[in-house]
Amino acid sequence: MVSVTYDLSDRVAVVTGGTRGVGAGIARAFLEAGAEVVVCARRTPDAAVEAGGRTARFVPVDLRDPAAVRDFFTQVAADHGRLDTLVNNAGGAPFRMLADGGAARHARVVELNLLAPLTASLAAYEVMSGQAAGGSIIMIGSVSGTRPSPGTAAYGAAKAGLESLARSMAVEWAPNIRINTLVLGMVRTELSALHYGDEAGVAAVGRTVPLGRLAEPSEVGDACVFLASDRATYISGASLLVHGGGERPTFLDAATVNKET
Repeated sequence: MVSVTYDLSDRVAVVTGGTRGVGAGIARAFLEAGAEVVVCARRTPDAAVEAGGRTARFVPVDLRDPAAVRDFFTQVAADHGRLDTLVNNAGGAPFRMLADGGAARHARVVELNLLAPLTASLAAYEVMSGQAAGGSIIMIGSVSGTRPSPGTAAYGAAKAGLESLARSMAVEWAPNIRINTLVLGMVRTELSALHYGDEAGVAAVGRTVPLGRLAEPSEVGDACVFLASDRATYISGASLLVHGGGERPTFLDAATVNKET
């Protein structure tokens, strides 16, 4: 039996929105792989992100402020001597039907989920392009960008754009900087109950996924560590589906009902 381990003990990783939920799971995975991890968000977290007896460094940053973002990455490089990986995780959106929100509200969703990752990537590029080893940028996408997303339409559109942006970056910034996207399905976090109700609701939603459950943040983190590692040196411009098999087609259920009746 072959055991695959990832040693990132000489690497420095930045995880945006890395203080809770999926972002914290990603940060913990990098800590467990030995990397120095810097997490950023607008608000100071209630608790530090820790794993393997090590702690991620937190720096407050508003990713919608290009000057602040550039200063942040310059400081990370100065403090740690390098920048190997950027995970563009920060994002999200409230549930709002298109007709219920003005254009400005929807534009803010696009700004956070598409323009902020672009801003962070450009700042990271300034550092990575000057390194012999280059670097790796990972976009955290969503299945909402590949299918209709009622109630979060602007979010879905932004995630679709993010995946396209990553593919273009992978061409423009090759060969030393690799850019890939993780296309996530539903992930179990501390906020899952707000979306799906109690534990029974979370379990019911999980049963709609072929693998029978929601993903854990640690599993998203493992995928990020792989893409950042030397095991993925020929992977760039790719979209890795981390969605447990996707969504069961509803027509299959309809066909079953018709057979029974």
